[in-house]
Amino acid sequence: MHVLQLGPYPPPEGGINRNILAIRADLAAAGHETSVIATSRSTRVAEERGVFHPRSPFALIRLLTSIRRDVTHLHIGGNVNARVLGLAFVSAFFSRGPSVLTLHSGGYPQTKEGRSARRRSVRGIIFRMFDRVIVVNEQLREVFLNYGVDPARVSVILPYVNELPDPSAEIPEDLLDLVKKSGPFLLTVGLLEPEYDLAMQIDVMESVVNEYPNAGLMIVGSGSLEAELRDHIASKPYSGNILLAGDVPHAVTLRLIEMADILLRTTRFDGDAISVREALFLGTAVIATNNGMRPQGVTLIPIGDGRELASAIGSIAKTPRSKRRPEKNDRSNIKAVIDVYRDLIPDRS
Repeated sequence: MHVLQLGPYPPPEGGINRNILAIRADLAAAGHETSVIATSRSTRVAEERGVFHPRSPFALIRLLTSIRRDVTHLHIGGNVNARVLGLAFVSAFFSRGPSVLTLHSGGYPQTKEGRSARRRSVRGIIFRMFDRVIVVNEQLREVFLNYGVDPARVSVILPYVNELPDPSAEIPEDLLDLVKKSGPFLLTVGLLEPEYDLAMQIDVMESVVNEYPNAGLMIVGSGSLEAELRDHIASKPYSGNILLAGDVPHAVTLRLIEMADILLRTTRFDGDAISVREALFLGTAVIATNNGMRPQGVTLIPIGDGRELASAIGSIAKTPRSKRRPEKNDRSNIKAVIDVYRDLIPDRS
């Protein structure tokens, strides 16, 4: 079996491309062939067998018409704009066999497009071109049923792997230095974009540092607000307590999540964040804005509420808890995706 996946390819790291990589790894481990077409610009492109970085829509179509495969699997996020719809159309139209779509954003049902989903719509027509649709929660499944997708063709599969950190993954010295001197050690993993409300986290550190002078905040990720956030941090008298780490390999990020006292997820728009799931699996406390779909065990705060964020940090910091390390990885979600492929091509699996 040869599976071609389309979606963002790291760096930068993100939930969607980690799902792509996990599927690719498990397929390869089972002896199957895999290819990937990057649909967004990677910050660093390295030569890698079976990974393609087309520079134009025409180059992407050439790849779709030339790569021989059994299944085509497109991964998209929550911003399903005209460009993404076009990508979905050409992916299904040029699939040359069974096609699969995964919409990764659990927040899509709250968008204007999700709330107005109709069978007789351009989106409905395009989404019904796929042989199977994978979604990340039941609310999103209902949206695709409203688009007219056959219920038997919609699967709810969570897009993450519960994975133990690799102890051999070396943490850069500047990052490790902040970890060692911080108490509590606060960690954020995401994009440097407006919807992550990172300026609020930086501002809240004033009251946190007043109560805990050694508190440290590390922000992992990249994005359009990098320069603005660096300036914002530099303007604070407690700037030494905050580190903008930039892109960090996922193996290192997992080690940081395990070492953190608290993972912060203060988004203004969010679905089922993989970093939240990873933290809970590793026993790290999580504070996240309430989006109506956070998993059990997360401390919830209202969106944009810095006072509640500071209070939650203080409450957790006052009651340290011991972490129980899981015994093994859990890759059942990836197995479920591969089972979808087998259902589509049972004679070649």
